[in-house]
Amino acid sequence: MLKTLLGVSAALLLALVPGRADDFDSAGVRIHYTVQGTGEPVILIHGLYASALKNWGFNGVIADLAQHYQVIALDCRGHGDSDKPTNEGDYGLKMVDDVVRLMDHLHLPSANIVGYSMGGMITLKLAVTHPDRVHSAILGGMGWLKDGSPLQLVWESMGGRGERAKGATSALLHGFGEFAVTADEVKALKMPIQVVVGEKDPCRRMYVDPLRQIRPDIPVQIVPGAGHIACILKPEFKTDLNTALSKNLAAR
Repeated sequence: MLKTLLGVSAALLLALVPGRADDFDSAGVRIHYTVQGTGEPVILIHGLYASALKNWGFNGVIADLAQHYQVIALDCRGHGDSDKPTNEGDYGLKMVDDVVRLMDHLHLPSANIVGYSMGGMITLKLAVTHPDRVHSAILGGMGWLKDGSPLQLVWESMGGRGERAKGATSALLHGFGEFAVTADEVKALKMPIQVVVGEKDPCRRMYVDPLRQIRPDIPVQIVPGAGHIACILKPEFKTDLNTALSKNLAAR
């Protein structure tokens, strides 16, 4: 019953802004996405175990940004209403490719990319591998996943644990190491990049601080009192996200 009510609430929320929901084929995997608003394209990439609605719909981010931008929010493969392949090798870089194929599908040469948590990893990897497709980047609750970092092994080892880590989720977690990038790759990025992270988010120490050490020029917006999960629910998160996006566009 609760799940049904949450689904109805999300649908009503998105219905406040004219737009559409659709699917496209990404090399044999069906990817679900929504488009809301008009203007500069902004692609939203959600976090692990979330979806476009859970990460960006319930908290009003889509409706808020769609007042000024064309907001495209996808359900990453393995999540939401998109397909959930279970084979090893079906995730990792292929999740980055999904974003590029979505831009191709929508005839967007490039876009502003906003990712939260896992979506932040995808965003930075996308900026490194396809810099010509990224107008600007915002990393929410995430920073720099180092190539060769022990954290890669932690994510990959999670792929075999518990009921939640079976099938699609196991393959997904095993692919996390492919999101890692080198210091030289991060230093070479030319597009505007900003970070929005909770004050109490452990990712601030693990990922954001190392990013700032090699790229002190990247601005970091701190959401007061917020941890990793609750950060997206804070009113300050939407404010900081809007501010970061405006500054990125002005800096281009």
